[in-house]
This record gives sequence, structure tokens and C-alpha cells, in this order.
Amino acid sequence: MDQKQAYPFAPASVHPRSDEEFARSPSDEELRRKKKLKLYAYIAAFAVFQTIIILIFALTVMRIKTPAVRIRSVTIQNLNVGTASYNMTLIAEVTVRNKNFGEYKYDNSTLSINSGDVIVGDGIIQKGNAKAKKTRRVNVTMEVSSNGISDASRVTSDINSGILVFHSHATLRGKVHLMKLN
Repeated sequence: MDQKQAYPFAPASVHPRSDEEFARSPSDEELRRKKKLKLYAYIAAFAVFQTIIILIFALTVMRIKTPAVRIRSVTIQNLNVGTASYNMTLIAEVTVRNKNFGEYKYDNSTLSINSGDVIVGDGIIQKGNAKAKKTRRVNVTMEVSSNGISDASRVTSDINSGILVFHSHATLRGKVHLMKLN
């Protein structure tokens, strides 16, 4: 009697059936969906964080402020005073205060000295640069004369009082270089 020996199939828990092999259980799909949502949440949080950092950077560092130009001191040389006229040389120490985080490069400019509405002298502020958060000092030499003032009586009264009143005006034009790019 020849009997063939039969071997039992493997248990279903060890080797799943081929039709179940490709079908996913709902719990696997739910886990994948939760992982994707978590990934999207991390990406969104990172994007919000980067936006906040860029906004803070733009509002503080990248904010351009107008540099201040001031006359710090004036020295008078070669003072010639007549009865109805005056001539003198003024040496003014001009400061350019840069309040920015980048270097301020400015072009040649003119510093004007006025007596009333009349320009009585001017000097050239040479082009230069003021480093970031620093103040640059520049000396400007000016020849001041009352020759342009048509009202001789006003000049005479100013000279007799011993006080000459002048006003100054300067405007610098330039660029702030936040990064070392031209």
C-alpha cells in the first residue's frame, strides 16, 4: 500500500494569502495618513518660523535710516572786517553719523553758509564713506564774504553789534551697502 504522505499548508498567520497580501488593513492606511499629516505640520511650522526670522531681520537690520550730517565745530581764520564788509576763512569739522548696519558711501557735496537768505560761502565735502554704526569726521574749508549781500546797512549793523549770524545747509547723497556687494 503506497500512500503518499501529505504535507500540511503553512499557517495563515505566518504566510498571508496572496489576495490578502496586497490588501492593506485600515489601521496601516490610518497610520500612513497620520504620518503624512505630521510631516505637513512640521513643514508648516518650519515655514512659519522662517517667515518670522526673515521678518525680524527685515524690520531691524535691513531698515535704512538717514545718516545725520552736522557741523561739530568751526574755526575762524584770516578774519578781515571793514566798516561794511567782512571776509574770513572758516574751517568746519563736519560729522557724518551712520546709524545703519551697513556702510554709507556718499558723493561730493556742498556745505553752504547763509546770512539771512543769501549764500555768503560754501565748501566741498569730499566723497567718502562712513562705516556701519560709526561717525566720520571731515574738515571743510570755506571762504566767507559779505560781497553777495546787497543790503549794506544790515552788514554794517551786524558788524557794529559784534555778532555775525550764519546758517548752514548740507545734503549728502549716497547709498547704504548692507552687504559687501556693489
